[in-house]
Amino acid sequence: MATSQSATNRFSDKLMELLDRVEYRRVETGEDMEDVARIRYKAYKAGAVMHLGEESPLLIDEVDFDSHAYVFGIYYDERLISTVRLHHVTPEHRVNSSGKIFPDELNAFLDAGMTLIDPVRLAADPEIWNEMPAIPYLTLRLATMATDYFQADRCLQMVKPAHSAFYKRVFDADFVASPKSNQGKFIIDLMLMATRVKEVLPKLYVRFPFFKSEAFERRMMFDRSADMSPLTVRPTARLAHFGTSRIQIGAESLAR
Repeated sequence: MATSQSATNRFSDKLMELLDRVEYRRVETGEDMEDVARIRYKAYKAGAVMHLGEESPLLIDEVDFDSHAYVFGIYYDERLISTVRLHHVTPEHRVNSSGKIFPDELNAFLDAGMTLIDPVRLAADPEIWNEMPAIPYLTLRLATMATDYFQADRCLQMVKPAHSAFYKRVFDADFVASPKSNQGKFIIDLMLMATRVKEVLPKLYVRFPFFKSEAFERRMMFDRSADMSPLTVRPTARLAHFGTSRIQIGAESLAR
């Protein structure tokens, strides 16, 4: 047990170091969206997960621009390495991606009055995936931030069955629905899992402090009010975990 905890601590320290070189950007401009779409195309082609036409390499759809959808680019040393789209799903606003394959399960959550975060379109540059196996952690940190910001009841995981063990191990995700083939774009089976975030997140932050964030980072990422235009934001996990003095540290020093 001690050895396992020591390994977890070393891994967490390494992720914290990587975060020092990461920037997050909410994508809403055409140029940035095209860069994100190219990452999607390269990742889906390399993983053979989707029907792709060579004549249409830019994978953008109308849902990317939904009022409750948030597309992010993750930059490492100013290079775009991954992307994810987060849906804030509510009983009043049910636009999401997982519900297209698992409509009964999604509606059951929503009909019970729950709110959900649905992270989809997670894609990483295959050219650097092997060099940086921590990419899923750096990317999915955004999902934990969204569940905190929106005070969601569940964070969904629509994943390949082979990836289910990762989500169970890291996020204590519960099984929701068996693998199902999608008759649309995807050519792989997908299953549905969900994390009870209000119960799991406090324990997750203790085990993996790099998932932590300060409230002002979450606000800059998800607030779409007139005075909070899209920004490139530096992670605040180190500040949130170690409680560094905030003297001369403000939101303006984290956004560029």
